[in-house]
Amino acid sequence: MSAAVLLGADLGTSGLKLVALDEAGTVVAEAEAGYDHDRPAPGRAEIDVAVWRAALDSALGALDLRGAPVRALGFSGQMHGAVLVDDRGRALRPALLWPDSRATAELGRWRSLPVGVRAALANPLVPGMTGPMLAWLAAHEPEILDRATAVVLPKDALRAQLVGGGPLVTDRSDASGTLLWDVVADGWSSAACAAAGVRPDLLPPVRPSDEVAGTAVLDCGDVPVVVGGADTPLALLAAGTGPGLQVNLGTGAQVLRPGWTPTPADDPAVHGYADAEGGWYAMAALRNGGSAWAWVCGVLGLTWAELFAAAASVPDAGGAVFRPFLTGERGGVAGPEDRGGWDGLGASTTRAHLARAAVEGVVRAVGAAAALLDVPDDGAPVVLTGGGARSALVQHLLADELRRPVRHLALRSASAIGAALLAASAVGLEVVPDRAPGPLVEPAR
Repeated sequence: MSAAVLLGADLGTSGLKLVALDEAGTVVAEAEAGYDHDRPAPGRAEIDVAVWRAALDSALGALDLRGAPVRALGFSGQMHGAVLVDDRGRALRPALLWPDSRATAELGRWRSLPVGVRAALANPLVPGMTGPMLAWLAAHEPEILDRATAVVLPKDALRAQLVGGGPLVTDRSDASGTLLWDVVADGWSSAACAAAGVRPDLLPPVRPSDEVAGTAVLDCGDVPVVVGGADTPLALLAAGTGPGLQVNLGTGAQVLRPGWTPTPADDPAVHGYADAEGGWYAMAALRNGGSAWAWVCGVLGLTWAELFAAAASVPDAGGAVFRPFLTGERGGVAGPEDRGGWDGLGASTTRAHLARAAVEGVVRAVGAAAALLDVPDDGAPVVLTGGGARSALVQHLLADELRRPVRHLALRSASAIGAALLAASAVGLEVVPDRAPGPLVEPAR
């Protein structure tokens, strides 16, 4: 390998993925570093930002570039959450993450906003978003807010560390997922900030996703580092934003409708966020996707491959039904207090039936989420991404559930590829990734 490459790093909930993309759009190297977040109390999810930096350093060290020069590095990151930093970008406490539900009571502040103000936020009220988390910190850890220079999103905190502390900025795709963003006006909402009880100057400036934010000194040389974007819109960017439905099935599941037009919505069932290209998308999100299958694997003593093989070995679930909502949901499909489990079991129920019911249960939840988006059927196939959609059984079940043809794109680490595409744009390159589309799967008649 001698041609220049673009790096893309995706800071996920359970690990960091790093890819190197050449100028032809081919992934020529990749590395990954896993980690667990802390659960200091029930309903809480935190992580020391130093864990993220160690994961990035580990992935960079493991990435075999064979001497290829690096043109730029882009970042993708898990959405929502809150990282309070000082003027040098150093975290003042562990980061609060999107699975955290401690701020449930603080959502009442948003419900008390004037109807027009609340409708302009155009998103469901979720405790794991940045605004409610800041409201909780204002009530329980006010001294931390007093010391903070800014609140940034996860990828912004890691990027600031990498480039030596600044600038402390974010982008539209992450800002729009905070419950502090006026979706209609496309800017920070002073009223929502007041509801959170935090100083307006804590909110970071918003910069284009493909703007160079600084330079990192790496073993391969001085590398421009790009502002980056949230993981879901960068997966969209990698898959090729187009009309219709896109389903990303990973730890959670996101059903996406690109080309959304922002409109006020007082209590919407779906999210409306900015993408990384100046537009918008609607999203129906599930917390429990592949994570529910991982739990089932543990309970049944199966590997992932064995789970899908067992599910495919029987024609149906034999009457068993699985609800995948092990950690509750955001509303729309299920609520925060909903839980998961099997029902309809009988003396003839086998482990294969339980596996089949588990696969079908997540697929049905995805179908219910897709119905919330009300996308007209124009005959275009549904684009599938994510590791959970690799299984042929899952593809066939999704086609049947959605009543539309589906096609899986073999984009490993799609969000990281999207981040590399931002890096390419920042240095003036037009790169189209190799999307390797799979076969078209038609729904059963």
